[in-house]
Amino acid sequence: MLDRSVSVADRGSAAVEFIVMGVGLLVPAMYLGLAAASVQSGVYASTQSVREAARAFVTAGSPAEGFARATTAAQLSFDDHGIDLPPKALTITCSSLPCLSRAARWMSECSGRRPFRGCPRHGSVPCPL
Repeated sequence: MLDRSVSVADRGSAAVEFIVMGVGLLVPAMYLGLAAASVQSGVYASTQSVREAARAFVTAGSPAEGFARATTAAQLSFDDHGIDLPPKALTITCSSLPCLSRAARWMSECSGRRPFRGCPRHGSVPCPL
């Protein structure tokens, strides 16, 4: 017959080990998930801002008014995601002059960097959007 007695030293340690391992694995996994969500939010913000900036630019009466409207539209898109639009992050180029003619093609680009939250400034990893 097998001896199924448990020594006193082994009693109750499974719960403590489970809690320590659970917290030790859960906290980094949650941080990585939140960091990935933050980066994805920045990607969505830049995609939306480029689309809305192009729409605002082509419906304007002049290129100067169009760029002002495009910048405002891009800022609103970034504000929806709780991110500040970096200065000079939005560029709009057109294939022909005048820029707002029917034959012209437009390209709008938005670029920026977003540090991971929770890292010190000197140790943060900037993420291009």
